[in-house]
Amino acid sequence: MATLPEPIRNPEIKYSQLFINNEYVNSVSGQTFPTINPVTEEKIVDVQEGDKADVDKAVAAAKEAFKMGSPWRRMDASMRGRLLWKLADLIEKDRAYICSLETLDNGKSFSSASGDLDFSLEVIRYYAGWADKIQGRTIPVNGDFFCYTRHEPVGICAAIIPWNYPIPMFSWKFAPCLASGSVMIMKPAEQTPLTAIYLGSLVKEAGFPPGVFNVIPGYGPTAGAALSAHPEINKVAFTGSTEIGQVIMASAAGSNIKRTTLELGGKSPNIIFADADLDTSVAFAHEAVMDNMGQCCIAGSRTYVQEEIYDEFVKRSVEKAKQRTVGDPFDSSTVNGPQIDNEQFTKILGLIESGKQEGATLQCGGTRHGDKGYYIEPTVFSNVDDNMKIAKEEIFGPVQQIIKFKDLDDVIERANRTMYGLGAAIFTKDIDKALTFAHSIKAGTVWVNCYLAVNAQAPFGGFKMSGLGRELGEYGLQQYLEVKNVVIKVPQKNS
Repeated sequence: MATLPEPIRNPEIKYSQLFINNEYVNSVSGQTFPTINPVTEEKIVDVQEGDKADVDKAVAAAKEAFKMGSPWRRMDASMRGRLLWKLADLIEKDRAYICSLETLDNGKSFSSASGDLDFSLEVIRYYAGWADKIQGRTIPVNGDFFCYTRHEPVGICAAIIPWNYPIPMFSWKFAPCLASGSVMIMKPAEQTPLTAIYLGSLVKEAGFPPGVFNVIPGYGPTAGAALSAHPEINKVAFTGSTEIGQVIMASAAGSNIKRTTLELGGKSPNIIFADADLDTSVAFAHEAVMDNMGQCCIAGSRTYVQEEIYDEFVKRSVEKAKQRTVGDPFDSSTVNGPQIDNEQFTKILGLIESGKQEGATLQCGGTRHGDKGYYIEPTVFSNVDDNMKIAKEEIFGPVQQIIKFKDLDDVIERANRTMYGLGAAIFTKDIDKALTFAHSIKAGTVWVNCYLAVNAQAPFGGFKMSGLGRELGEYGLQQYLEVKNVVIKVPQKNS
């Protein structure tokens, strides 16, 4: 973890245009959209709004960059790795500016933005090491033939990234794509376009050829839809809501059949047994749902606590929530900044109200913090029932629901009773319980005595309605590769 630099409270907005073919350009339509500061509820800057015409331009640039004989296709694989490493160095050098830009545009604390950037550097450098280690196999077949495989880049890839973790989501998609030798067009979320747009300048400075990486800011129904439906795009990688993921998957099967990687919603169970260390489990469960203002797809938003320790767990969780500082994200003492926008702010408050109406006990929070900005007090509900709306729907806010359970069989059945399957956790000192739970739960990641331990080297993704495919690690790299089988007839001579 690098030393936290001093934040820049009013970072200069250096770029607010589209980035196509290594140049910043206005949209074809000339239309713009505002990006809003969630602290002040005021416009930061007008951003050029891309749509189908701009996507077509970006695809043409990417197609030129990916054609056989282009500098990118001829490039030595080790050089691709060095370019990725150089990009990571440039990002690290610009740490204070990039994190300040993220805090301004997203509202997360400067320290959280810095942590996001550290993790993103790990991801980019991890895939830089993979660039020259992508290998096929020779396969023993009938002696009349020589058979081998090639792992080839999938081609032109679209990345549609969310607003909750803009910098990490850039790295999760950009790094394996370019390590594989593919090329990319990225659409950042309209709420948080500024860091992705700026990173285009560093991609160019690092030495990536024109057209290899392009950025099209805009809205989902226009720019996003044009990307997912474009017949010359070979793959789309999306992180966001399950509802939009379904739309993208249907669209990707329209004009052609695109590879799709979908990292979608979650309502992850976090199981606390009576034999667990109470201080540790309370602390992890608190962060599991409050981190990033609760705006986390894998948040442990169903906290199941064994009945023997339930009351004490609730008491300590309330104390934790009341201690969590909410305020100016540039202030070093702030942990929670505002929610991303008024839409999310209103949705969260509505779900909190539904919890009260359905009979859950509001232990703390549940209201707006202050009178300006999209701030919500850290909230804890007890006496939550599995059938309540707050126990079933993804809240995406700082709202902890604490649910009582009896034993292992009871909680496994209840934990699996959801359309989601992104993550899960168990806190216990009993290895048999931990392994039984880990093997029984339907989720892409299972943590034991920890939470939110996400690593560049390990796969991330969901079961069921939480997604399709994996990101990070070698599994993430495979999503950007095609496997080609080559069979050669070998002349036979009589000896």
